[in-house]
Amino acid sequence: MKPPSIGDVSTTPKKGRVMRPWIQSWPSEPRLGIPMESPEVSQWQPQRSLPALAVAAAICLAASMITVPRTVLATASKVQQRNMTSMPYPLMDSSLGMSYPGQYSKASSILYGLNTLILTAFLGMAAVMVYAPKHFSIMMNKIAPQLPSEKLVEVDKIVERIKPVNCTCQDKGKAVSDSEEASQGYMGDKHPPSTFDECVKMVEEKRAYDLNDSELVELTLRGVIAFHALEKTLADPTRAVRIRRAVVSRTPGIHRTNTLESSLLPFEDYDFARVFGSCAENVIGYMPIPVGVAGPITIDGTPVFLPMSTTEGALIASTSRGAKALNGGGGVTTVVTGNGMTRAPVVKFDDIKRAGAAKDFIDSIEGQEAVKKAFDSTSRFGRLQRVTTKLAGSSLYLRFKATTGDAMGMNMISKGVQEALTVLTRDCGFPDMNIVSLSGNFCTDKKPAPINWIDGRGKGIVAEATIPKEVVERTLKCTVDGLCKLNISKNLVGSSLAGSVGGNNAHAANIVTAIFLATGQDPAQTVGSSNCMTLMEPYVVRSPESTIIF
Repeated sequence: MKPPSIGDVSTTPKKGRVMRPWIQSWPSEPRLGIPMESPEVSQWQPQRSLPALAVAAAICLAASMITVPRTVLATASKVQQRNMTSMPYPLMDSSLGMSYPGQYSKASSILYGLNTLILTAFLGMAAVMVYAPKHFSIMMNKIAPQLPSEKLVEVDKIVERIKPVNCTCQDKGKAVSDSEEASQGYMGDKHPPSTFDECVKMVEEKRAYDLNDSELVELTLRGVIAFHALEKTLADPTRAVRIRRAVVSRTPGIHRTNTLESSLLPFEDYDFARVFGSCAENVIGYMPIPVGVAGPITIDGTPVFLPMSTTEGALIASTSRGAKALNGGGGVTTVVTGNGMTRAPVVKFDDIKRAGAAKDFIDSIEGQEAVKKAFDSTSRFGRLQRVTTKLAGSSLYLRFKATTGDAMGMNMISKGVQEALTVLTRDCGFPDMNIVSLSGNFCTDKKPAPINWIDGRGKGIVAEATIPKEVVERTLKCTVDGLCKLNISKNLVGSSLAGSVGGNNAHAANIVTAIFLATGQDPAQTVGSSNCMTLMEPYVVRSPESTIIF
């Protein structure tokens, strides 16, 4: 576009005023050290510059004629009063329109004069800036090529900064202004981004950790870096979590999670190295849950605290109050009635005869011994107790039940089951046995089922406690008779009407889940672990002295 000349008039006047185009487009005006490409402005034109300079000089002269005499007059007036004594009232200088209290010093007069001269110079400079900035700029551009390069003025704030494309599948750079960069958000990267091809090459060379965050986000969105493998690719778990949060927020077409990157979900100051490959995948942060303790409660003569993690107010306090009541009668006595974790694979044969033959062999003493030997060979702690079989058409379900030491042992028992099935196929005459699933839900895992309630899964425990009458009334704020009737009406009859399986209790799942969360166990196992039945009955102790009701 051809730049307008000095004489042109803007076509969009503001409030009736005539605006010159070179004033409106000041940021694009020529600066010191910038070559002038337009022929019209690249040559200094004295016929236009000199009149403007003359006008500016006239303004400076007029300003001096107005202000300097006033300054001289003020100085002379102060000098005349030099030997005068202090007056009881201020002297009025009619020529200046100002009052001078008392005696004046020569220094103050000179100071006033200097201030006036500075004001005069300022007005002159303003006139020059208004009337002739373009002509001065043209003249300086004529002089600039003769100056050393280090004397040239920097123009970074005017010329848009050129930087390579931030992974946009282009090999060329594009202009990105500071405002655009701020709006796009470069996640605090301190070095310039690379082109897309350069980024891909660095990933292939296993140097993805040298890329900046913006590039990593773009590459992950485009599938160059696997979303689930950021920790492995970057070798920095915390940075991987930060990148993954940005990817989730910026994934096109999904708006419900577009605020994750700036959400309050914490992710810093956490050791994600212990999480990766262990207990969670695709991590985007962590959820801080309060952990408290209930108790202590005396169990089999040993007082213990119960760690509980929950956000349900009053749960820990309620559990502590129950522990206090149980301790009032001497604590709790327990008996372990069953101990065995289960896993039930499903296998399939071509017909029911072959399936029936496999069932008969596994149910036999020889078959049980062969399966147990194979199972026990896979672990120091896992010990197979028995295998129960169920036939459904040509499909055979085998329910393995084994002890697993102090661990829950799902991985342990699954490994043993795999080896047992291999032995049945290879050494026991059933090469036509097809393993459909390592878990056929005959276990059954994380689902309510009567088989778990009847046969048990994990550890089965019966606990007993005797609570004196006065403890019930003082701690639980009720009577023994009222508490026993409530238990029958609610936990037994009410749960039966609801068809509950192993749910004849008040809220055992609440306490079990809180303990599981606090100790790092699988909270989904609460489905089976909270199966229990609560029984209450008054217990009367008669003696010659008195009758005590428990």
